[in-house]
Amino acid sequence: MPLGIGRRKKAPPLVESEEAEPVRAGLNVDGWEGVGGGRGGGGEPGSLDGLQPGLPPPPLGLRPRLTFHTQLAHGSPTGRIEGFGNVRELYAKIGEAFDIPPAEVMFCTLNTHKVDMEKLLGGQIGLEDFIFAHVKGQKKEVEVFKGEEGLGLTITDNGAGYAFVKRIREGSVIQQMQVISVGDMIETINGQDLIGSRHYEVAKRLKELPKGQNFRMKLVEPMRAFDMVSQRAGGARASLGAQIGTGRGTLRLWAKGPATVEELPSAFEERAIDKVDDLLESYMGIRDKELAATMVELGRDKRHPDEFAEALDETLGDFAFPDEFVFDVWGAIGDAKVGVA
Repeated sequence: MPLGIGRRKKAPPLVESEEAEPVRAGLNVDGWEGVGGGRGGGGEPGSLDGLQPGLPPPPLGLRPRLTFHTQLAHGSPTGRIEGFGNVRELYAKIGEAFDIPPAEVMFCTLNTHKVDMEKLLGGQIGLEDFIFAHVKGQKKEVEVFKGEEGLGLTITDNGAGYAFVKRIREGSVIQQMQVISVGDMIETINGQDLIGSRHYEVAKRLKELPKGQNFRMKLVEPMRAFDMVSQRAGGARASLGAQIGTGRGTLRLWAKGPATVEELPSAFEERAIDKVDDLLESYMGIRDKELAATMVELGRDKRHPDEFAEALDETLGDFAFPDEFVFDVWGAIGDAKVGVA
C-alpha cells in the first residue's frame, strides 16, 4: 500500500449518518482462550476471528481467578461471575448466575444500570468495574419514511450477533419519530434477518435503502424498570489475589490472543485513540475505540507511513482502508506523540 507524501484529503465515507461501533468479542485473560483475527479487527459476530481459528484454551486450573460482580440492569440480586474467556462466555456466565438463556443478554454497561452508551462494555474492563447486563424486553415494529439520505442513527454491536442503536442524532428523521430509542436491538429491516450481522453491515443496509420510500424495522427494547437499582457502596472490586495490588489496572480485551491486565492508558494513547476514532467516523462512518487502539498500537513504533500501512494490511487487511485514511491516521499518531491536541 504505497503512500508517499502528499496533501491530506478525505475520501467519501462508506456510511454517513448510519455510523457504527462494535463491542469487542475477545475477552481473554492472560493464559485464557485466544480469539483470532487481529486486535480489534473485523470478523464474524461474537468471535472477531476473521478467517483464523481461535487458539485452544489451556487447562482451567491455569486460568487466573478473576471475579466480577454483576446485576441485571432492570433489577436483580448481585451475582458473581468468573472464568469467562470472551463475550459469549461472559453472557453464558451471566445466564448461569441469573438462570436466564444467554441469548437474552443484549449488552452490558459498566458501573451503571442505565442505558448509557458511554459506559458500554467494550474493549476493556476495569478491575473494580461492576457489570450490568441489559436483557431483551418489549418487541416493536416501526415503519420509517426515509425522507433524506441520513437517518441519524449510530449503530454498534455486542460482539455476539446483536446490532443495536448507540446514538440518535438530534433533529434527525429517527429522533423526530420518538419511537426508536438508544439501546434498541435491530432484528430485521424489510424482513431481512439481521441477527448475527456486524455493526457495519447493518449500517450499510440502512444507507442503501432508497430515499423517498418507507421501510420497516423490527426492534427489541432492553428491559426497563424504575430507577431502583443502586450500585454497591464504593463499587465492586474484582479479585485477582496477589497478582494485582493497586487496583489501577484494566482487563485489556484483544481480538487475537489472550487479554492482559495492564496499566491505564497513557496520555499519548488516549490522545491518539481519540484522534483515530474521529478519523474512522469521518472516512468510514463508524466509531470504534478498540479498532482505533489497535491502529495506534501498530503505528507507535513505525518509522514511516509505508511501514505502518504494511502493518495494517497484515493485521486489519479485511477493512481495506484507503491510502488517504492511512496517511491521516499516521499523521494523527505523530501529532499525539508530540502532544498536539
